[in-house]
Amino acid sequence: MTSVFEGVNKQAVAAAFSRAAKSYDVAAVLQREVGERLIAMAAHHPGQSVLDAGCGTGYFSRRWRNLGKQVTALDLAPGMLAFARQQQVADHYLLGDIENVPLPDASVDICFSSLVVQWCSSLPQVLAELYRVTRPGGVILFATLAQGTLHELAAAWQQVDGERHVNDFLPVAQISAACQHYRHELQPAWQTLHYPDVMTLMRSLKGIGATHLHQGRDSGLLSRQRLAALQAAYSCQQGQYPLSYHLVYGVIYRD
Repeated sequence: MTSVFEGVNKQAVAAAFSRAAKSYDVAAVLQREVGERLIAMAAHHPGQSVLDAGCGTGYFSRRWRNLGKQVTALDLAPGMLAFARQQQVADHYLLGDIENVPLPDASVDICFSSLVVQWCSSLPQVLAELYRVTRPGGVILFATLAQGTLHELAAAWQQVDGERHVNDFLPVAQISAACQHYRHELQPAWQTLHYPDVMTLMRSLKGIGATHLHQGRDSGLLSRQRLAALQAAYSCQQGQYPLSYHLVYGVIYRD
């Protein structure tokens, strides 16, 4: 099975997240809520070693460490990994790609990857790698974004200039198909955040590094004129501008 993201420019994604390193934790309300729910799915697992695959600033590396685990923080973005190291959130730090994890087979008990795999070229490849580095009896936890995410923003842009300006995310059925070779559980969920204006909404996306488009960056994305047109086109509900995320939580059991 192939992904819709075969043309992902990983260096550009890494650069976008590196730029966001210092502002990320302030902006990342959704990321914290999602990650906490994901941790809760295996917080009592007896395994001692955790791979935080796509650690970002290391917020959840620290959370796992506070639960008494030995943590390896892995990220593709040098800026994020440097920030995590500076915060001393983990026991080990690895610069690397979760589609080609620089660890030996069966080397960790828990793989944790929250809101990262949607930036990868191939979900089956990511899951195969995380499965490979996990010991038998261990678990792989992942949360990702599915088709329908940011649909309000896509609809508004479509009205402004006929383009979506929003990444395409995998349908739930395709995420499920990528898990079919493993014993697993999937939990889809929707979460909608509300903003007082479109500028704040767009800044929240920029703050979490999510402005990089798979098909290339749009240099005109935040001009004042275009923002005004976007706000005029955006569906407003009781003075608030909604932004929805279609989430999928996954647990894969390493047999």
